[in-house]
Amino acid sequence: MSYRTCPDWPDLMERAPELQFKHFTVAEAQLPVDVLTAISHVSLGEVEICCDPDHHVFNQAHTDAEVGAALRATHWFELDDWVTSGPGASSNAA
Repeated sequence: MSYRTCPDWPDLMERAPELQFKHFTVAEAQLPVDVLTAISHVSLGEVEICCDPDHHVFNQAHTDAEVGAALRATHWFELDDWVTSGPGASSNAA
């Protein structure tokens, strides 16, 4: 476990075991350009995102609201959407 690992990892592992959520600054996460241009209220090096960048899934509970809104307009999924209607829904089906 790294220092970037989300402190809610036990709950996140139950909800989406195939994902690994970590905390990054928006600048570190290498988000799509359209997301970066939509963020205007803070420095990209200061605002955080909790995400699995390899699967393009973010945890809104630990992500700046403006960043989350911008991500929803892209190919990224919010965790709840991933688990209920996105690619994660099929892996969580019983």
